[in-house]
Amino acid sequence: MTDLLTLAPERVALTLIDLQEEHRHDLRYVVADFDLILANAARLLDRARAAGIPVLHAKYTRNFERTPPRPFEPRAADGAPLFSDPSNSLAAICEEVKPRPGEFVAEKDDASAFTAPSYVSQIQAVRPDWLVVCGVWTEACVAATVRDAQAAGMRVLLVKDACGSGTEVMHEVGILNLANRLYGGAVADTERALRLFSGETVEVWQVRGSVPMLFTAESVAQEYRDL
Repeated sequence: MTDLLTLAPERVALTLIDLQEEHRHDLRYVVADFDLILANAARLLDRARAAGIPVLHAKYTRNFERTPPRPFEPRAADGAPLFSDPSNSLAAICEEVKPRPGEFVAEKDDASAFTAPSYVSQIQAVRPDWLVVCGVWTEACVAATVRDAQAAGMRVLLVKDACGSGTEVMHEVGILNLANRLYGGAVADTERALRLFSGETVEVWQVRGSVPMLFTAESVAQEYRDL
């Protein structure tokens, strides 16, 4: 399932999803190996900036004034958002990947970055052939963004070790489920993605056929390593 890929930097954009302090400090939402994920995302961000690749930050802020509580949505005892409360400092984007002045930031109230109208407008202005994706949580906001990017006609490069979830297994299963249906896209690790940003031709994992990996609980880790 591996193939060679070359990206034209002028046809690429990088999006960073929900790399916020709550995933480091809020025990309900801590992401496994989050410091490593941040370090990898920061490397991608630095290389994208150096190469002139457009950067789109997406930030989850559950703003009830903008989007009222949904049926069955959990709330705190005082009625405030239970997570990503814009009044809470933990909703801030982490310092390691902090947007520079002038860089685009979308505040979203739902999983996919594409649910933020400003994000849709920005991505339409940039019009990338390839959207490079990193962030958290793999099976939630990352997955929703990936699927919406595909539906919008973009190829997705999913950077597996710059994404994460609540546990390593949750993350690995999330990546495998996305990879199985990543039609037109590819999976790579940070090292290979950095080389792609530099215009090199790199071996990446690409899906062939439909749902090629029938993994089991015992095979998840190895299948993930093989991507």
